[in-house]
Amino acid sequence: MTLAPALATAVAPAYAAIAASDALRRGQIVGVGGLAILSAELADAGALAALETGTRAGIIITARRAAVLNLANQRAAAAADPEPVWVERPVWLDLAASRAVADPVLDMATPLKGPFTSRALGGDANSARAAIALAKHAALLPAVYAVPIAAAAPVLVTDAATAQALPALAADVRIASRARLPLALAENTEIIAFRPADGGPEHLALVIADPSRAGPVLVRLHSACLTGDVLGSLKCDCGPQLHAALAAISANPGGGILLYLQQEGRGIGLLNKLRAYALQDQGFDTVDANTRLGFEPDERDFSLAAAMLKALGVGAVTLLTNNPGKVAGLAAHGLAVTRVEHSMAPNPHNHAYLDTKRDRQGHLL
Repeated sequence: MTLAPALATAVAPAYAAIAASDALRRGQIVGVGGLAILSAELADAGALAALETGTRAGIIITARRAAVLNLANQRAAAAADPEPVWVERPVWLDLAASRAVADPVLDMATPLKGPFTSRALGGDANSARAAIALAKHAALLPAVYAVPIAAAAPVLVTDAATAQALPALAADVRIASRARLPLALAENTEIIAFRPADGGPEHLALVIADPSRAGPVLVRLHSACLTGDVLGSLKCDCGPQLHAALAAISANPGGGILLYLQQEGRGIGLLNKLRAYALQDQGFDTVDANTRLGFEPDERDFSLAAAMLKALGVGAVTLLTNNPGKVAGLAAHGLAVTRVEHSMAPNPHNHAYLDTKRDRQGHLL
């Protein structure tokens, strides 16, 4: 297929960023801005040697991870939007030691790290931010090896601004298919699939009964949780929340909508969520587990949910939630939002998790 020149100009940068994210996820060297990068999680000796043909690679980590390693004070991590940190790699910081810098699950096994030297990013700051954005988009640990792009031969190159704009592209969705889907808890249900413009996982809307779009619609935003929704994990309250929301919407005279969003682990992905679980087993709560991994406590972007609701003709919602962030996230995109409590009883395995959501993330529990 040949694109018209104007359309090709608009599509090419976004396509390059998406392709670079996919290549990074496959353990390949990609270029972003002025840097050539390689996933620290996936790197092996051969890939790292290929990256380092011209110069020794540094490791770019997030300010969150740098704070764990006591590097944050060197890079003014208290700023509102702290930049990533470039860790220099002396000879002793080999592949195994470098992986321990990136992967906090190894912190207990390798407690003595450093001393490290970090350098100012200077003109590489935007490229470093974009490198972290690509790693997050690929659902990898947010840590990469990096060298100046002139010193390597990346398989793909993308510009820094487009890489950083990938979350907005992920929230650009269109309806792809729809069908009737009777559920045990809501027999009169239609399932609607949304395809995002970044080619990522599809998101679902369960439209129960025939909610009128003229007034507020009863809505639940539910982030996918394989372990809780499907396997019945007791570590969280996701499965009970899902089932209670379906029952509540079905019982509502006006029906409603449940959005099933592929934002596992508050947006960090399934594998990273399992790493967070491993950290929780080491004694860290759910917030500290995410930040030790290098992520924010909550990486979800509720512009996705807002876009889906608008595509369904919804402008006002009565939201089943105890998370003020969801209320604010929808309101920020022009939806009128009122909140309805949606609490689940704790069990012996998740009471500390629920306490953390209340005490550290402001959930109204």
